[in-house]
Formats: sequence, structure tokens, C-alpha cells
Amino acid sequence: MKEYKYKINGNLYKVIINDVEDNMASVEVNGTPYEVEMERKQKTTIPPVHRAEPAPKTETGKPIVSKPQPTTKKRNGVKAPLPGTILDIKVKVGDTVKRGDTVIILEAMKMENNICAHEDGTITEISTQKGETVLEGTDLVIIE
Repeated sequence: MKEYKYKINGNLYKVIINDVEDNMASVEVNGTPYEVEMERKQKTTIPPVHRAEPAPKTETGKPIVSKPQPTTKKRNGVKAPLPGTILDIKVKVGDTVKRGDTVIILEAMKMENNICAHEDGTITEISTQKGETVLEGTDLVIIE
């Protein structure tokens, strides 16, 4: 049995809670008995956790690790050393270049800069076009 005193809108109420069973409470308010039905708490369900499948293992119990296949061709991009505008492209796809050959002319800070091949190889892709503005580090041509 618990006893409480409440003041609601200036009126004093003496509330005695006699018995609580499940969601029903037997209470007295200022000496008048009441059976009060309380709202049931809704049970929240937690969704199940789905765990990833374990990694496949060999017969000895060691995990199987897949490694990417090495590529036989080296793919390197000639990068823009600073931001600028492409003035001219001196090569086309399929051309063979040697280290130091000029592949692009880049205008940066009102100066023309020769962008040279950093290795011997064949031009497989041109990633820019004449008049395009590029940022520092942008691949201009790809040499394999």
C-alpha cells in the first residue's frame, strides 16, 4: 500500500494504491475506491542480427585468401604537374613514345609548359582534350 497526496487545480487529493495485479490497480481517491486499468507497455522486438557467412577454409582449416591477379602490362598516367589549360596534344592513341618526349602542352600561369613522357611505352588512352582546363594530378595520357 502506497499513499500519495496530489494538488490538482488547487484541489487536494489523497490517493492510496492498495493492490496492483497485472494491469489493474485497486486505488482509493479521497476515500472512494476505484479499479483502474493501466495501459500495457508495448513490447519492442529487437530485429535479429544477421552475421556474415564464415570465410571458406581449406582442408587444413586455414582461410582461403584470394589475391588479385597481377597485370602483365604496366599502366601509368602522365599527370598534370599543376592546374592549367591544354593548348595542344602532341600524340595520338597508338603512338610509341620515349622518356622525355613531349606529349602535351599545358598553359599555366600564362606560360606554356611541355609535359613529357616519364617512361618509354605506347599511348593507350588520351584522357583530356584541347582547350580543357585540368587540375593538378589529373591523368592526361596513359602509357603502357
